Amino acid sequence: MKKISYIAFVLLTGWACTQKKAAEKQTTREQDSLHLEYAEGFKVHYDGNLKIIEVLHPFQGATTGYTYLLVPKGEDIPAYAQGMKVIRTPIASIACTSTTHIPLLDYIGETDKLTGFSTTDFISSEKMRARVDSGKVTELGIDKGINLERLAMLKPDMLMGYTMSSDYGQFKKIEELGVPVVINSEYLEKHPLGRAEWIKFVAVFFNKEKEADSIFQFVKKSYLEAKAIADKAQSQPSVLCGVVYGDAWFLPGGQNYASKILNDAHCKYLWSEDASNGYLELSFEAVYEKANQADLWIGTGSYTNLAEIKTADERYSRFKPFQQKQVYTYDARKGAKGGSEFMELGYLRPDIILRDLLKIAHPELLPDHTLYFHKRLE
Repeated sequence: MKKISYIAFVLLTGWACTQKKAAEKQTTREQDSLHLEYAEGFKVHYDGNLKIIEVLHPFQGATTGYTYLLVPKGEDIPAYAQGMKVIRTPIASIACTSTTHIPLLDYIGETDKLTGFSTTDFISSEKMRARVDSGKVTELGIDKGINLERLAMLKPDMLMGYTMSSDYGQFKKIEELGVPVVINSEYLEKHPLGRAEWIKFVAVFFNKEKEADSIFQFVKKSYLEAKAIADKAQSQPSVLCGVVYGDAWFLPGGQNYASKILNDAHCKYLWSEDASNGYLELSFEAVYEKANQADLWIGTGSYTNLAEIKTADERYSRFKPFQQKQVYTYDARKGAKGGSEFMELGYLRPDIILRDLLKIAHPELLPDHTLYFHKRLE
């Protein structure tokens, strides 16, 4: 009996040690990776002073991603870096191609690192506009129209771009100039907080991970608090979105992040059962049939008043929300040169969008909130 007890003790002790080592290994593994809560499009791993960033889904339908190795300035590049895109950190200058990148720099205190941008008139941020107006940001051009000569003269430590397809041609030309290109695919995140969490992605290049996490935690807390308030709503107003461009009415798919925010605001988005996460292109007739009795119409493109909407197409005036003046634009705030603050800041601050929608749909639940991005059209 004693012999059996001794063997059991040895086995249990060995098992406990194995479990302890496994737990320690797991803890180490977690410490060696940047903690992400909602974002699914990238990962960051640490190897001593080195950082390895994986952009898993650079564009819709991508089967492979991109990997970047961040090496501190002054340190040797490791042998295993062959085939990887190497960037020296912390970066001292950056060129960007999307206004959504602007607040990511502003919020981590790196406004002064922007030296090049696609079309500077689109920038709304007051801090960044001051930098643009003082001549410290070079206008580069858009997509394949990027001025390579200007970029070569500017030679930022990196260019942050985005892509809708596997076409890497222009980016390859940029890299041949000696400017590393990093793809930011925040727009593919399905959850609003997933998009906001890309502030951590940008922060890695500046060694500002702690600052970025603090900002994200604030945004998350604000968003979830607003959602908890919305959950108390006793009604669920139906919502129509979008307008006609060309021959089609464009509106968010049922799994689009806009649909998610509307749902979190306790609204009934009329296309919420759709399975796509992009944008739908429907006929006017199809939208009218389903949404002519909607309670709210949110998101009307560039229209600034009801008269403009009716002039564009008299049929718009047949919708119930038009007749009851329950039509809202998200473009209430414009930058000094006409840029949309919603299109710039909205990805990082979904909490503000949610609070706006909550104020529109259930004003009694958020009496002290003043609409920020949104405005009712007259």
